[in-house]
Amino acid sequence: MGDDELAALRRRRMAELQRQTADQQVMEEELRRQQETDAQIHLVLMQILEPEARERLNNIRLTKPEFARAIEQQLVLLAQSGRLKQKITDAQLKELLRQIIPAKKEFNIRRG
Repeated sequence: MGDDELAALRRRRMAELQRQTADQQVMEEELRRQQETDAQIHLVLMQILEPEARERLNNIRLTKPEFARAIEQQLVLLAQSGRLKQKITDAQLKELLRQIIPAKKEFNIRRG
């Protein structure tokens, strides 16, 4: 292996390491932004939800995280638009969930 080949390998390796470092920095920045967003959403939810409603939403998050995130975003939008005059109770959250979740269709199969 000649000096030129060795120098080319070193340059390629250095470029690869720099790309990896840049990619890692981008991922870290995205993670930091996501954590900041989550913290802001959490603060808003603490302000607009009664403890029982917060507990219900946490239970939903355990079973259906994507659905819980969608509900959280809708609640934050309601709060930011000024459409909430008081804290949301558990009963109000249940009603909101009933409106959002489509009615389940039941199928009865009878064999005769």
